[in-house]
Amino acid sequence: MFLFFSKLLPLLVYPLGLATLILLLGLIIGWKRPYFTLFPMGIALLVLFIASNAWVSSRLVQSLEWQHLPDGELPQAEAIILLGGSTQAPIPPRQTIEITEAGDRVFYAAHLYQQEKAPLIIATGGQISWLGKEQPEATNMKQLLVKMGVPESDIVEETQALNTHDNAVYTKEILEANGIEQSLLVTSASHMPRSMLTFQKQEIDVIAAPTDFTITQQHWEQLQATPQSTVINFLPNVEHLKNTTEALKEYIGIVVYWLRGWI
Repeated sequence: MFLFFSKLLPLLVYPLGLATLILLLGLIIGWKRPYFTLFPMGIALLVLFIASNAWVSSRLVQSLEWQHLPDGELPQAEAIILLGGSTQAPIPPRQTIEITEAGDRVFYAAHLYQQEKAPLIIATGGQISWLGKEQPEATNMKQLLVKMGVPESDIVEETQALNTHDNAVYTKEILEANGIEQSLLVTSASHMPRSMLTFQKQEIDVIAAPTDFTITQQHWEQLQATPQSTVINFLPNVEHLKNTTEALKEYIGIVVYWLRGWI
């Protein structure tokens, strides 16, 4: 039940959901006092405008992505922990496993393995039952890793985890069973702060290996490069709204994990 509400309730406080609720409230008020609808309409408009602004979304995302930037070259470790959330199962009309926007996680894990940063990859991620009967995401990632040249014998699947906390708990069992003390943790840069806190809470020694960056140094320079770009970035944009929502998702997740005692 916690898993369901953890997916449902945040939708109501993300910018789009929040603006929708405010507009719904304005519609209810408008039945008897039409003039009072201007107030909730204005708030909803302000929420959407701020959340879809390039500077707001970029700053929020950067505040997460740049927390665990590697200080030089990553050291060698005993394993690479690859978190799920980046693949889709080969369900028709898909002809093969497909990757999401976070698919860089799988590519980066394979890259680190090929750079001999660690001799083993632990792919962790299950499948939420009420979302379908797909195969566990760890299996998807393993199949992609094999196609990228990683030997199947050097990949361990963890197929029970349904969230980041589960990733840490079940991965710890694998690490202890194999006598592994230090690992590289691969996930999206925006997801890395919550992931590091969660794994450290389980007393797992991990080194951040973030990937899937949205904000780069060049991105900041382009925000105000020309008057034209300044105007365009000031106006509402659905991509910026998505980025703001993803950042808020992580901050809400950190608060919820803290309340649960998971970080």
